[in-house]
Amino acid sequence: MVQATPFLLVLFLVLGAHGLSVKKCALTGRWVNDLGSNMTIKILNSNGDFSGIYNTSVSATTQKIIPSPLLGSQNLPNQQNQSTFGFTVHWSFTNSITVFTGQCFVDNDGKEVLRTMWLLRSRVESISSDWKATRVGTNVFTRLQLQE
Repeated sequence: MVQATPFLLVLFLVLGAHGLSVKKCALTGRWVNDLGSNMTIKILNSNGDFSGIYNTSVSATTQKIIPSPLLGSQNLPNQQNQSTFGFTVHWSFTNSITVFTGQCFVDNDGKEVLRTMWLLRSRVESISSDWKATRVGTNVFTRLQLQE
């Protein structure tokens, strides 16, 4: 039994090591936030630049809501594979732009989560109305699972 102990120890380490690996949080794919808005991040190049489409479920405009382009950049993943990122959405249906900044996390259940803060800048008619042109908020995005 003494000779088998080192072998069993190595076997348990090899078989159990995959459970210790850190899951990577990847930005590409489909996401939905706490308000029901969704986005698809399509392309992530080697520099960390990406593009996609954002479809909001909330708006203060009376215009018809249509999907809008997004462009962004992420820091290359750190050792925990939980990179920071930022992106801009140029709303196709109104005279406003939103910038998001956040971090990609893997939670305790192994699920990917994007924690973000945003600034929405709306067009106003004059500098005296500038005080009401910017809104700020937060959103939490989770990966949208494909339905089978």
